[in-house]
Amino acid sequence: MLGKLFGKSEDRPAADPYALPVTRRQRSGVYTPRALGDTRVLALVEAAGAGDWEAVKAALAPFDLGRDHQVLGELAELDGVQGWIGRAVEEDKEHRATALLISGARHISWGWEARTSDRAVNVTQEQWRVFHERLHIAEEQLLEAAESRPEWVTPWRSLLTSGRGMSLGPDINGTRLDAALRREPLDLETHIEWVSQLQPRWGGEPGQALAFAREAFAGAPEGHRIGCVIAMAHIEEWVESDSEDCLVTPDIQDELLDAAERSILHPAYARRPGWQEDFNIFAMALSLASESIALPRVFRDLQGACTPWPWKYMTQPEKAYARFRRHV
Repeated sequence: MLGKLFGKSEDRPAADPYALPVTRRQRSGVYTPRALGDTRVLALVEAAGAGDWEAVKAALAPFDLGRDHQVLGELAELDGVQGWIGRAVEEDKEHRATALLISGARHISWGWEARTSDRAVNVTQEQWRVFHERLHIAEEQLLEAAESRPEWVTPWRSLLTSGRGMSLGPDINGTRLDAALRREPLDLETHIEWVSQLQPRWGGEPGQALAFAREAFAGAPEGHRIGCVIAMAHIEEWVESDSEDCLVTPDIQDELLDAAERSILHPAYARRPGWQEDFNIFAMALSLASESIALPRVFRDLQGACTPWPWKYMTQPEKAYARFRRHV
């Protein structure tokens, strides 16, 4: 009884046996989780950092790399993987598809590192050349991985990203979207990638992305993380807008509250490795909308964990997170 009154125990998730301890916080109490906050993912990242393919394969055992975009993302963002993964592609015939998937995803991230996040007009010809060269390699490898493992969804989501970077157009990218959603109709990362592609800056029309997000969320089961696509669509609307306060309306506040309560704050929501990013997507959207009911619960559960995505849209991501958290 007392536990329910004071918000303790019974409505809190059970302790995660694989949770990484927090080793360093800023003075504000904010920190960036390492390796999705999971000891098993950390073992995978450390094996990849050492270039130990056998250890990487062993560390992948608890995960389904063909469906887990966040675990794949940890390898894709790791500098140095491109230096050894090619040998695994060529030499390990049994696990060639997995090596191709990792290499293809890494080449996309590596390509964007060459291009940088600068405006297109400021990117040099040499940067464009390297960017397209790496994306071309990624495309070949991911298409082969997808052909080898037709049940996988992660190659198709990655191909959406490379297709956007190479300006392959709506027909090709639309076909890739359909391929991903046939394999996993409620795949969050695929939906978020398409929400980005539907923005005016990528050739979309105003309102398209939000309509797409609402349609996806409408039929979702309670507690499904696809609710994050609503929050992400509103963040993208904010990015496109000239008004800092464009999300501060009662209708948007109500929609975000409903999406949070039906997804990440629902008892059926499963906290998997990387769940902090789902909560950060809502933390940013709810903060921009000045929502006051769900936001304190989201920041309470995060306990200062700030993921790079989607706060990278802010000039000073961690300071913005700390500021919003302080004002709750």
